[in-house]
Amino acid sequence: MGCFAEHQFGLPAAPTMRAPYQRPGPDTFPMNIIVNEELKAYIDPLTPEEYEALERSILAEGCRDALMLWDEVLVDGHNRHAICQAHGLPFQTTQSTLFKSLEDVHLWMIDQHLGRRSVSDFQRGVLALRKREIMGARRVRAQAPANSDTTTEVADGSANTPPWEDSEPSIQAGSAAPLASREDIAKAARLSSSQVVLIEKIQKQAAPEVVAALKSGAISLNAAAAVASLSTQEQVAAAVGGTDELKQAAKRVREAKRKPRTTSDELGDQEGVEASESSSTFDEVKALKKRITQLEKENDGLRKQVLNLLEKSSRVA
Repeated sequence: MGCFAEHQFGLPAAPTMRAPYQRPGPDTFPMNIIVNEELKAYIDPLTPEEYEALERSILAEGCRDALMLWDEVLVDGHNRHAICQAHGLPFQTTQSTLFKSLEDVHLWMIDQHLGRRSVSDFQRGVLALRKREIMGARRVRAQAPANSDTTTEVADGSANTPPWEDSEPSIQAGSAAPLASREDIAKAARLSSSQVVLIEKIQKQAAPEVVAALKSGAISLNAAAAVASLSTQEQVAAAVGGTDELKQAAKRVREAKRKPRTTSDELGDQEGVEASESSSTFDEVKALKKRITQLEKENDGLRKQVLNLLEKSSRVA
């Protein structure tokens, strides 16, 4: 994948951090190359068009860049290796002296892909979270008692230590910056903290079918996180329904979250109506009191008139 830009456009690929090599590698067709599936998982597969373009270029010009190995483990050049193997083409290999453990290989590959513009936001977030996980495990081991470290080295030595002896410390172990906070992860992945939160939610809750739709570009990061709120059965059903159904499912989740706000608005409207009705009732009471006062005055006037008439009647008699 590293030489794709060179083969396609005849231009140097985007600058990446290259490891120092132990030998320039005139070897072709090594006896055994191990493709580690965990390492291969870091690589976003090329689109059919990109793969065909790389294949045409290698068939026409050969594989110009050597494949990078750590012992027999393939570190860089998975697509080139697959194409050369499929067509029986020769290729060169180089051994890296940078790595002292398989963890070093993981961290190196993560940093390589974090720096590539072609890697999606979701994949960069996943890589940065994986880097935090590896470095956290390293810190735990470093803080453990010396005898525990010795036991761990003996237990893991056969799986993670290359066949040659080298007393130099691991470059990755010393130079890698800790990812202590979500902000650190966001900075490493060139994302916002809110995007990291969405990616963590997708990793924990999303069904594989939803993750596949996100990786293919069928739905956005926000939509995938919304769908991940549903049950696994609902997620799978939405994914089976296709892109439109996934988007509709995300829309339903968002609308469901807005309902409490709508209810609050309705309560506010109801309170407004009640306040208006209360104000109207107050005005009516005030008018009635005023009318009662007028009637009382009129009643007093009538009473006086009756008394005057009675007095006149008594005088005449």
